[in-house]
Amino acid sequence: MTTVAAMPPRPVKVLFLNDTSRNGGPGRTLHAILKFLDEKEFFRGVVLPRPGVVSDLLVGDRVVDALTFEPGLIENPFEPWTRAMVREDFSAPTTLKALRLSGNTLRATVGMAKLASRIRREAYDVIFCNGTSANFAGAALGGLVGVPVVWHVFYSSLGKPLVPLHRALSAGAAVRSVLCVSKPVSHFFDHCREKVRIVHDAIDASAYAPASCDPELRTRYGIPADAFVIGTYGRILPRKGFVEFVQAAARTLEILPEALRKRATFVVLGDTPEDVAVNHVDECKALARTLRIEHKVLFTGYVAPIAPMLLDFDVAVVPSVYVDPLPRSVLEAMAAEKPVVAFDNGGISEMVIHEQTGLLVKGDPPDVPGLAEAIARYVQDPALARQHGRLGRQRVLEHFDALPHANRIAEELRRAAARPRAADGQ
Repeated sequence: MTTVAAMPPRPVKVLFLNDTSRNGGPGRTLHAILKFLDEKEFFRGVVLPRPGVVSDLLVGDRVVDALTFEPGLIENPFEPWTRAMVREDFSAPTTLKALRLSGNTLRATVGMAKLASRIRREAYDVIFCNGTSANFAGAALGGLVGVPVVWHVFYSSLGKPLVPLHRALSAGAAVRSVLCVSKPVSHFFDHCREKVRIVHDAIDASAYAPASCDPELRTRYGIPADAFVIGTYGRILPRKGFVEFVQAAARTLEILPEALRKRATFVVLGDTPEDVAVNHVDECKALARTLRIEHKVLFTGYVAPIAPMLLDFDVAVVPSVYVDPLPRSVLEAMAAEKPVVAFDNGGISEMVIHEQTGLLVKGDPPDVPGLAEAIARYVQDPALARQHGRLGRQRVLEHFDALPHANRIAEELRRAAARPRAADGQ
């Protein structure tokens, strides 16, 4: 009798839709998911609107099996047809904006048709939607081609005209599960609670370990070795609270004794994306000048990678003034053994444990004096800052590391594809 060896199961083919090519949390989250998915079990196809920071990251770390650029994934309805949106485009003539809007509507329609054809032709098993626009597009594609869809939700607000469509699509048969990064963002889905899973975001904690790389911030920008660095970073947008950070810096300098005031240095890493109409960095710099603390607040602009900068912080501040779903900057700071000071908004309290891994202050409305007092407390007690930093890294390792997170995502992909986990050794 001839024995025929069983063939290993075909990998689950997943098409990951990411609706932006620019730097930010969604792209880095996608990178962490792809990096830790078992490449023998999952085929990782990725669609992005165009080349950019995200594609460079994914290709550089070789975490994709197939990468496609689809211009029909429109990042801004008024963007030019041949390039990404830049700040000057917001002041384009009304007729030109209308023309671009019409063209982009057509591009989106053609792009959806091309993606639907590709999904059928290449026999994808699941569509994973990473981002607001990606969720809308993916749900429509899934319904069109009969492929199950997983939504990844890390937005806390929607334009009112979009809410009815969002509600209908999320309740539709194509969307099999809705992965919310924190409890506050799950309020959109009271009508389909059976689909909702709270799956906190996660990071590769090893990339932010104190021994992972050499600190560079102080050396690059001439910050004295004995300075106490209070840092913040991210996309410089009004809702991210950088105005409140500058205001808190001024207040902190007022309440610190003179010796500590001289050592305190405030740093802002990041810039305002080009697809935002107003350069908020300039507004924050102007505020620092008005408060006469421009010599105490360093604005570096965009820097990457962030870990060598972050490792030179003594305290990390995350001053978001809106319902911030689950900002990665909190996890990155904790992974780097930095205590976090933040307004208690959105999902931040699901990461930071007050008086253990950081200090939380009232966020609605934002308590700027309270933020300053929390910062000053760490400046005056650096041993407490170091203790909270160590506990923060331990918390990330236990609850927010990328491998367990990818395993949770993998289970949802298997569930959507109706594919049981392969037995060990297969």
